[in-house]
Amino acid sequence: MSGTGLRVLVVEDESSTRAELAGQLAEQPSVGEVQCAAGGDEAVRLLGEGTFDAAFLDIAMPGLTGIDVARILRRLSHPPAIVFVTAYDNHAVEAFGLGAVDYLLKPFRPERLAEAVARIGRRTGPAPAGDKADDLAVVQVELAGRTVFVRRDDIAYAEAHGDYVRLHSGQHSHLLRQSLTYLEEVWDAAGFVRAHRSFLVNLASITELRVTSTAGLVAVTGAGEVPVSRRHSRLLRERLLQAVRGDS
Repeated sequence: MSGTGLRVLVVEDESSTRAELAGQLAEQPSVGEVQCAAGGDEAVRLLGEGTFDAAFLDIAMPGLTGIDVARILRRLSHPPAIVFVTAYDNHAVEAFGLGAVDYLLKPFRPERLAEAVARIGRRTGPAPAGDKADDLAVVQVELAGRTVFVRRDDIAYAEAHGDYVRLHSGQHSHLLRQSLTYLEEVWDAAGFVRAHRSFLVNLASITELRVTSTAGLVAVTGAGEVPVSRRHSRLLRERLLQAVRGDS
């Protein structure tokens, strides 16, 4: 964030909504400049011409949608914080997978917009000093006679495996002599949620919730699909929405 305030881009194809959102953002004390784009193509052009701290993206737009624009932004070396603004909540999981800071449902209250702007400020500002590492932020596993250290944030999901837990990270998996229940307890604050009696999933790794003909509801991650039991599906959905909104 620059000393003159946040530089924000509003991307909305409806002119009245675009003007209203831009006006409300301009009234926020931490916002310095607001530019507008009437669609995804114009947004991409503006983003190529300058740097923005945040982009407020409508999802349903002709041509490039807000989701399309967000995917393009992820390729930038210093992407702006993304806030989706939409009348529908069915894109929340995908929004979270794209790293959205917030997800505003139309119509929203001024206080709700202020919350979103505050989250952008926390994301673009300096990291707080003196934070203590969480329990098991890095786990130590044995692999072919070697000791390997695996970062918790790189783990997509954990699977109960007898007296062990198998940690799945990308194309790799590691056995950890620990119980799934204990990991659920110490990793809950880091965004790991029970999806099934035998599976713990990292919310940040979920890109989609999908219903299949064989396994029923599954959470799709970069390391594979995680079954979601009926018992745990409601909590998982709630935690995903909370994560998108930034709720504690």
